[in-house]
Amino acid sequence: MKMQIPYRLFLGLALLLAARAPGAADYEIRLTEKVIASAEAKYGRDARRRLAAWTSLIAGSKNKPEAEKLKLVNNLFNRVLGVPDMENWGRPQYWATPVEMLASNGATAEDYAIGKYFTLLALGVNMNSLHITYVRAANLPPSSQAHMVLTYYSSPESMPLVLDNLEPEIKPGSERDDLTPVYSFNGNGLWLARERSAGRSAASGNANLGNEMNARMGKEFE
Repeated sequence: MKMQIPYRLFLGLALLLAARAPGAADYEIRLTEKVIASAEAKYGRDARRRLAAWTSLIAGSKNKPEAEKLKLVNNLFNRVLGVPDMENWGRPQYWATPVEMLASNGATAEDYAIGKYFTLLALGVNMNSLHITYVRAANLPPSSQAHMVLTYYSSPESMPLVLDNLEPEIKPGSERDDLTPVYSFNGNGLWLARERSAGRSAASGNANLGNEMNARMGKEFE
């Protein structure tokens, strides 16, 4: 079966990242007790524990070396169980906010990448270093090779490091022969993978999933 690339869907996600995080320096994650209590009431005490671990990591890691930030964030989100959207949310496609992901303890590939992206922004990592990358994962079944990872560039010309829920160890892209990049984007724009090195950004569109998630995140971080 040929994998269909949901281009318009990920254009919407690129717009979401731009809307939620105009820059690392002015992006903060602050959860109110009301949000935490609501998560606990719905998912139990472990939801509070997971959210507390997340906010504690952010509060205590802002001055750590960047390599350590990547490892801490990657490890924290990769502890969340992989759960299909239909099973977790009753919908075939749902972009969970980091709060929803951690509270429910269930995620799909885009949720891991989004959670890591916003958390590293909150830790002061420059947005230009972070790209959510849509890839084909050769080790997945042919009908479900569409996958998302977070990639980190120490410089625009560097080989990216890959933060992936399928592979717990952070590795350079050169060591991930199983992944073929297709799209790459952050809050500054969306690039076709083959054009990223040339700095050419693709045109943006919109998607309801991005608008919905944007609204939910706004309520969580009020």
